[in-house]
Amino acid sequence: MKPAARVIVLGNEKGGTGKSTVAMHLVVALLRQGKSVGSLDLDARQATLTRYVEYRRQHDSDGALPHSDHRAVPPSADSEQDAALLRQHLTDLSERHDVVVIDTPGSDHPLSRLGHSYADILVTPLNDSFIDLDLLAAIDGDSLKILRPGRYSEMVWETRKTRAMRGETKAIDWFVLRNRLSTLDARNKREMEKLLDALAKRIGFRMIDGLNERVIYRELFLRGLTLLDVGEASGFAMSLSHVAARQELRLLIEAMGLMN
Repeated sequence: MKPAARVIVLGNEKGGTGKSTVAMHLVVALLRQGKSVGSLDLDARQATLTRYVEYRRQHDSDGALPHSDHRAVPPSADSEQDAALLRQHLTDLSERHDVVVIDTPGSDHPLSRLGHSYADILVTPLNDSFIDLDLLAAIDGDSLKILRPGRYSEMVWETRKTRAMRGETKAIDWFVLRNRLSTLDARNKREMEKLLDALAKRIGFRMIDGLNERVIYRELFLRGLTLLDVGEASGFAMSLSHVAARQELRLLIEAMGLMN
């Protein structure tokens, strides 16, 4: 029998952190390593990952690009039906593929919680902002000391307990990505790094640098392309900025232990 696929979940209760962009880049990076990949969009109301996949198929007229086996679960009024559909898709994708990448809603939703509970690897992109950090931890505004875990950290803790109740003993490998970083040094940036480092030790995640803010990501989305597809045939000529962005992506994938 084929071993169960490794499940990578992109999660954060805040929108606009780049979850779907990171998800698609992970999907394509794994495909280009020769892995068979399933993708599952639990944020199907906004459907950014689903639209990314659709654009990719539309623009790949000659079949030159690798593609994931993609599914979507639009949230409905029936949470039990949603959960059953999620489990059905996840079981099917896990039997067919090496890796399943799941994109979740930027809100606390039962479907998102269930998706988190199946993560072998949890990836939480985070803008370099105290507004985003508030979901991971409550911070004292005067002393900049951590007061207690935030709502999202508590949710991750609850999903770990859900896994244990299902008899799954393997811990979730949790990565927090400092995403959309500015290339400029700033006091805010340094304070965020110190706080995240302290929080990582306290609640059990690993902090790594994500992807810097670049216009190219918005341009690639409408073509269904990623940095790993950029070249002469894509219509996007490589620039020094693209080379630097690819290096960021390579370092991210290496830090997560996803390189062949």
